[in-house]
Amino acid sequence: MSLIFAKTDSVHQQNIQKQSVRKIFILLTICLVSLKLSAQKINEKYQYHIKKATGEIRIDGKLNEAEWQRCETAQDFWMMTPADTSKANCRTEAKFTYDDNFLYFSAINYQAKEAPYIVESLKRDFNFGRNDNLWLVLEPFNDLTNGWVFGTNAAGAQFDGQIGDGTNLNPNWDNRWSSQTSFDGKKWILEMAIPFSSLRYKAGETNWGMNLSRLDLGSNEKSTWAPIPRQFFSITLAYTGSLVWDNPPPAPKTNISIIPYALTGVSKNFEKGEEGAFRKDIGGDAKIAVSPSLNLDLTVNPDFSQVDVDQQVTNLNRFELFFPERRQFFLENSDIFNSFGGAETQPFFSRRIGLGTPIQYGARLSGKLDNNWRIGVLNIQTSANKDTSVGLPTYNYSVFALQRKIFSRSNISMMVVNKEGIGFGQENAKKGFNQYNRNAILQYNLASKNNVWVGKIALMKSFSPEQTTDDYTQLVDLAYTTKVWDLNLTYTRVGDNYRSEVGFVPRRGYHYLSPSAGYVFYPKKSDSRIVSHEPKLLSFMYVNNRQDVPVDVSLSSDNTTTHVFAYNLTFRNRATFDIFLAYDNNLLFSSFNPINPYLKDYYVKNRSEHSWTSWSTSFVSTPRTLFTYSFNSRYGTYFGNGTRLRLNAQVGYRFQPFVGISFLGEYNDIRDVNLLSSKDNKPIVAGASFWLVQSKIDITFTNKLYWTTYFQYNEQISNVNLNSRIQWRYKPASDIFLVYSDNYLPSDLGIKNRSIVLKWNYWWNI
Repeated sequence: MSLIFAKTDSVHQQNIQKQSVRKIFILLTICLVSLKLSAQKINEKYQYHIKKATGEIRIDGKLNEAEWQRCETAQDFWMMTPADTSKANCRTEAKFTYDDNFLYFSAINYQAKEAPYIVESLKRDFNFGRNDNLWLVLEPFNDLTNGWVFGTNAAGAQFDGQIGDGTNLNPNWDNRWSSQTSFDGKKWILEMAIPFSSLRYKAGETNWGMNLSRLDLGSNEKSTWAPIPRQFFSITLAYTGSLVWDNPPPAPKTNISIIPYALTGVSKNFEKGEEGAFRKDIGGDAKIAVSPSLNLDLTVNPDFSQVDVDQQVTNLNRFELFFPERRQFFLENSDIFNSFGGAETQPFFSRRIGLGTPIQYGARLSGKLDNNWRIGVLNIQTSANKDTSVGLPTYNYSVFALQRKIFSRSNISMMVVNKEGIGFGQENAKKGFNQYNRNAILQYNLASKNNVWVGKIALMKSFSPEQTTDDYTQLVDLAYTTKVWDLNLTYTRVGDNYRSEVGFVPRRGYHYLSPSAGYVFYPKKSDSRIVSHEPKLLSFMYVNNRQDVPVDVSLSSDNTTTHVFAYNLTFRNRATFDIFLAYDNNLLFSSFNPINPYLKDYYVKNRSEHSWTSWSTSFVSTPRTLFTYSFNSRYGTYFGNGTRLRLNAQVGYRFQPFVGISFLGEYNDIRDVNLLSSKDNKPIVAGASFWLVQSKIDITFTNKLYWTTYFQYNEQISNVNLNSRIQWRYKPASDIFLVYSDNYLPSDLGIKNRSIVLKWNYWWNI
């Protein structure tokens, strides 16, 4: 059954909308009142007392310096999975010390039995769930909201990342630090040194939030030093213990880092018949510590050619897909800018900047003003697109965000986003570009002391030339998570004229309601192969704001209802199995091709209604074995009384720790869909089948020298992509890259475009 608003006058519709939002606001208010606002940390009693070293420490993974023997030992970790009610079986002994320049950390990680460690490779920023590893979580400001992760796997591959909103990890953040590991068959030893210049902290503060998270795949055990309930991530800052200093750590010094780069290469567009273009660029970034907790990032003529290529996916809807930001300049404190809005209503999405046009220069100020206030300011200048047929003008992008902490972990935030055309003319306007687009956002972020309640309320308004009414968006999102209950309710209304050209808003003019409820069962038998199983009900409902939407509004939302029953099984060896049963109903408000939205030969007409049922399954094997595999499938009816079959399988093998190989194949088969021909508007029964094939080879010669090659074949968009990258990290955060990329036509492997780039950068601390 489709969800359709009855035809009412606009005033009555607005009253209904206001009443709906008011009810949800009241619900959130009740939740707020019920929160415990005590300032004391949950794990306050877990304290490690760190003392200053009196001698030299060498980072060699051996721990044979006398300094380590003087240190207090953090041990008796708590098991987090497969259960969170007892001490960990795998013993871990961790220690801290420091001198005038470095924070030192070491850990002896005993295995349950003598056996080889389990890791994917030596590549940086590995997957936590697929490696024997240990992470150090630091939260110097004790705000239970923002922090850092530093860690390695058992083979010595490094991982670092930044935590925002209390639990959201950004693994693409990188900084300067060093580490070394060793292994003797029974235990692996980690030793690391983190420069104080790589951290942000308040001068004179002698109590930092801290936790340790360890995964031992041989025993399928995840553990933490300060206990965390199993339903949360092991980096959840609400449950940190304390790192207590004997004296305040060294006062932050004036910290300036210059990161220049030089690049050479050649590229050629064969499709346009262009001559090869020789590249020789220089540019760079600078990081300046304005205060111990406030950082200024500067960039001039930045280049991002070394960033990992996006993984291609099959897209069977007419709306844009989301790909995460990976460019280093935009990553530090990115949560200040990116936490606004929801999954499909992000008013700021940094990947919009520099899309189709180069960035000339930019500045970015972000961090803490004090324990309660955070700020983010960004200004980026781009060049006009040199391709006159595109006509993309020069734009300036400005963002201002301010965040005020309230209660124990919640905050109120506001942000203003401005995209302004420079030297904007009539020719630009004729090609459909706006001279400016602006957004103003006010948001409340809820996070209870124990992280059981999280959510947000947001109001967003846009400003564009010739814009009239209904140019706002409102969002309410509330989640309640315990060991057994997983409840969520999301409501969004996006106005017909809401526009966010620097955001990610793939559709507009709709109401969205999504409730979900799950309950987790835990077998009572301690030797059960199943750790947990969870039935879950989910609904996703999009309802167009109006019933008189014209045919050619490309971003207008359809009336779409999806109801899903899901069941998840998690096994003791960390394998998972899921089954889904779904019912879909779609009332279209524009014509599109459901077989392949990129092709316009056939279409389903607007105002047509389609319903179907489908089922799908998914299985992911244990990460403990050298050979891993997964599969998922989907079968059911489809648009136009057709059918759709999707089969997806991935296999991988690792010659640990040096080589990892993976191969993914996805096949879609769509049949017997009733369509109209775009040539003569006559009915036709059509179908299509297409493959998506991906392979990845990771060769990690050492934990500083990597060679990664991607091969991707996407039949849906008729493209074959080859991307190969060699990275040598010759010094911490300093690299040499060699990147080769090709795109081909799949029919005859005719070359579309080709490029090869050699890039050098160096992290220089002044």
